[in-house]
Amino acid sequence: MKKKKSAPLVLTALFAALISAGCFIHIPLPGGVPVAIQDMLAMLSGMILGPVYGTASVLIFLVLGCIGLPVFTGKAGIQVILAGPTGGFLVGYLLGALAAGLVLAVLLPAGKKSGTSAVYLIITIAALVATFVLFACGIVRFMQLTGYEFGKTMAAVLIPFIPGNILKIILMVMLTKKFRPVVNNYLKQD
Repeated sequence: MKKKKSAPLVLTALFAALISAGCFIHIPLPGGVPVAIQDMLAMLSGMILGPVYGTASVLIFLVLGCIGLPVFTGKAGIQVILAGPTGGFLVGYLLGALAAGLVLAVLLPAGKKSGTSAVYLIITIAALVATFVLFACGIVRFMQLTGYEFGKTMAAVLIPFIPGNILKIILMVMLTKKFRPVVNNYLKQD
């Protein structure tokens, strides 16, 4: 069966839409950084679509928010990225998707056969790297904007999110294991 050349573009747009729709599922917290699933969806785009199309889907999401669509957990505009407490996390979405996609592209290229436990381990490494990159970007920017010292920042933007992120990592690993091989069939250009 011949694959359509538009499949990568459609999948990229689909993931951009999923990340954008994720803004409706969030829990506001007093520190200004809500519990959201958008970070998981952004990292998942890199893990499933790869570094190019996954990062492109996050970039589309960011552009949509910057031009005024309220996809940044109900907020919109470039000022959210430049001056908001979640701006570093939003940039982290992009870099986290890229990092996850690169890890999987190098360690688990499409079509490479590995044992099931090795595949789970590699996908888990990609999810952990992406999560680290995302939080590093968010923490650094949050500290710059608020002037909080490191311990206070950790208490505000990392520690409360650890349980949820463990669940997100488990979900990302399972979803990537299931859907990455299927999506790779559509990303291959014949």
